[in-house]
Amino acid sequence: MRATGLGKAVPNGDSTLVILQDIGLAIMPREAVAIVGASGSGKSTLLGLLAGLDTPTSGAVELDGIDLFALDEDGRAALRKRLVGFVFQSFQLLPPLTALENVMLPLELAGDRDAEGKARLMLERVGLGERLRHYPKYLSGGEQQRVALARAFVVEPKLLFADEPTGNLDAATGAGIIELLFALNAERGTTLVLVTHDEALARRCNRQVRLVAGRVQQ
Repeated sequence: MRATGLGKAVPNGDSTLVILQDIGLAIMPREAVAIVGASGSGKSTLLGLLAGLDTPTSGAVELDGIDLFALDEDGRAALRKRLVGFVFQSFQLLPPLTALENVMLPLELAGDRDAEGKARLMLERVGLGERLRHYPKYLSGGEQQRVALARAFVVEPKLLFADEPTGNLDAATGAGIIELLFALNAERGTTLVLVTHDEALARRCNRQVRLVAGRVQQ
């Protein structure tokens, strides 16, 4: 993955608010990179641009050799479906679905005929083999994030984006999620890009990219 000259600005009354300026970033396959910085430094905006969830004011992002913003919105969605997994601070599980059904969903959308079998194995891997039929509201925060990790990794993504994956968890639970995240990442050879305020989590990565006022600190 490579970003060049990446910038993002939005209208702000009679002026323009510059969120990111001239971001250059190269991430190698199987590398784990933490994007860190103070609140308001542009971390989540950068993650959204790298994932093609948002569009830049300037610059380009290349993912798997493809110019992300040369594609239309449907094209970017199709590329994400093929290559990318996500883990969010707020878990983003669907309340009407059980843990098993939440993990099966991306496989079913991809037409995988063994969605249930793969989802069961993945939930067992994250320690939730006894919680397959539980709905999110009956799971603890740590358990919900384990379901989210299972859902992200079950599609075998080349690239995983994680936005504050321990942000809603207490320290002990968050530490367990960190261990699981990096174990799964190593097992599957995934490239990991995460946004975090958690210094312990950031230190587990190969390197840190620090944003200061919308720029990469050199």
